[in-house]
Amino acid sequence: MNAYLHDYLAQLERLARRQPLPVVRALHLPPREAADGARAQARGEFCAIELDDGSLGLAYVLLDDTLAALETGGAGWVCPGADALALVRAGFAAPGGALRSAGWAAAAALTRCAFDRAGFVPPASADSVGALVAQPGERIGMVGLFGPLVERLLARGVALTVLELREDLQQSRPGLEVTLDPARLRGCAQVICTSTVLLNDTLDAVLQACAQARHFVMLGPGAGCLPDGLFARGVTALGGSWITDAPAYVEALRRGASTAAAARKFTLRPSDYPGFEALLARLP
Repeated sequence: MNAYLHDYLAQLERLARRQPLPVVRALHLPPREAADGARAQARGEFCAIELDDGSLGLAYVLLDDTLAALETGGAGWVCPGADALALVRAGFAAPGGALRSAGWAAAAALTRCAFDRAGFVPPASADSVGALVAQPGERIGMVGLFGPLVERLLARGVALTVLELREDLQQSRPGLEVTLDPARLRGCAQVICTSTVLLNDTLDAVLQACAQARHFVMLGPGAGCLPDGLFARGVTALGGSWITDAPAYVEALRRGASTAAAARKFTLRPSDYPGFEALLARLP
């Protein structure tokens, strides 16, 4: 378990000692056909853990065989009435894969429960890049190839260096370099990072490669986590999805349809966040 996950789990355990936590109600998975087309449609990429108070937490399922493993074995970990915190412990201790994704989704659901109980709502996002301001001619780093964002950023006149794990995505063209070498990010003063680094244990290596960046923004529906440890490690903003209609979100996810009408984007900076201790103090 990496240091951030250790700290995150410790916070959730403190929350459990403060008041009883909801148990798992269900695991919701996208249909296979939506996941197979997710690269083009941006649908079918995430599962959701639902707690019995209605809280939802999301996790990416397209790493390796995660979705298939959740389809065949997820019920063994995520049955109705299961202890959500125990699922987090097991998932965070796992080296990756389906159990890690299930545990991450459970942690995100417990985080949403804590935010709701404390009356905390993150600010709505004005854009899709976590309030990152890119100037023409500036080189921006990107961890994970955010397809829809690439052309938008290139249209602003910026240059992009994208770090990927997949060799087949490597390319070089005017304004865009997709590389497997983390060292190529060292000249980037601003970085956009996928929240998937929290699932595959690459967070520390990525942050080390981006130590010179003045802005490090983590994006994705899977960024619905307690941010204290991330802010302490150099993340300057989180951009995620705030679910506004949980039943509608679940229905759309299970159909492989757009979930946009049931959620809004948020951008959370340290200045917007009261901190975990303040959240605990707000609990009824």
